Amino acid sequence: MREIQRKRWGRSADRLEGQCQAPVDRIRIGHGSIGIERLEARFVGEAFSPHRHDTYAIGVTQSGVQTFRYRGARRVCLPGQCHVLHPDEIHDGSAGTVEGFSYWIVYIDPSLIQQALGGKALPFVSDPIVEGRVFRGALPRALWRLEEPIEDVARIEIVTAVADFLNRASTLSAQKRSRSLHLASLMRVHDLIAADPARRLSIAVLEGVSGLDRWTLARQFRAAFGTCPSHFRTMRQLDEARRIIRGGRPLAEAALDAGFADQSHMSRMFKRAYGLTPGKWVAALV
Repeated sequence: MREIQRKRWGRSADRLEGQCQAPVDRIRIGHGSIGIERLEARFVGEAFSPHRHDTYAIGVTQSGVQTFRYRGARRVCLPGQCHVLHPDEIHDGSAGTVEGFSYWIVYIDPSLIQQALGGKALPFVSDPIVEGRVFRGALPRALWRLEEPIEDVARIEIVTAVADFLNRASTLSAQKRSRSLHLASLMRVHDLIAADPARRLSIAVLEGVSGLDRWTLARQFRAAFGTCPSHFRTMRQLDEARRIIRGGRPLAEAALDAGFADQSHMSRMFKRAYGLTPGKWVAALV
């Protein structure tokens, strides 16, 4: 695990809140696993601008007051409380006091949650603030031991516990939670897009691959993976762009190789997903 201290920019896990515009006291990047990223960070002032990502984000405030706007309301997460953000939901974040705030956070690929629930629709936690007495016994302590690698068995145990926690905390009706999805069909679409995100696929192709009509496909893909097929593709394009940028190639080349129209197009999508531009993301790398 790495610990980074910088006056303005720190590096976080490849995705999301840790890579944000803010003066940063400290970021500790924990060991992750396939579909799991976790970190500990402290922010002062504005932590990150409005953005959305395609993972569940489950964070625990350690000190200070964390505030964020989510689904049209300003929320406050105090020490000992947990916040749960659903995939594809726009949110921002900032410190509620001049002292700043610190928190642990884990990002979970919704496809792991979906698999753990056996093909049911993803749980949605309408109230993003969860009290400590609710989640402490539900989430394994190993989840927050950032210095410990996540082995294969522990990975399954973490995903299962998180899935059960989200399912219990969800306000969906029992009928909707139990609704089965066409998982095999949806996974074919998921894997086809992920294999080559630079390739633009027509809805007719996706219908043919899945065997589902376009309306059922759109509804069930979001229920299974937390976002629509087009945004899922964009996020995989950004994954590819970041990989290329890490390799030292120019932003313009990364944009084209990842399937964006040009660098400007990639920059807009980057800011929309992560709350900062590719150039500032590069500046945060160490």
